[in-house]
Amino acid sequence: MAHAMASGSGSSRGWTQRQNKQFECALAVYDRETPDRWHNIARYMGGAKSADEVRRHFEQLVADVAQIEAGQVPFPPRYGAAAAGFDDTASRAMYMQHARTHALAER
Repeated sequence: MAHAMASGSGSSRGWTQRQNKQFECALAVYDRETPDRWHNIARYMGGAKSADEVRRHFEQLVADVAQIEAGQVPFPPRYGAAAAGFDDTASRAMYMQHARTHALAER
């Protein structure tokens, strides 16, 4: 599976679940039009990550979603057709929606 989604890591120090949630909130506050976006996001996170770390983390999340959408990432067991009672198409759609929601990838 892709790096950031599999390990939650965008840097050598890693990303906690709480930091990932803060990051998602910061992306909603500071959209792509915001000047000094990555510096603002780093400040929003209380200095736990640098501007470069948050930029790289975002780039990895975008790459992860692209891999999922291209069908290059296998379903986790909890999203499998047998586990959820869905056919493969419905299961893939549910998983992709979940990944998009959590990655907040911009198009």
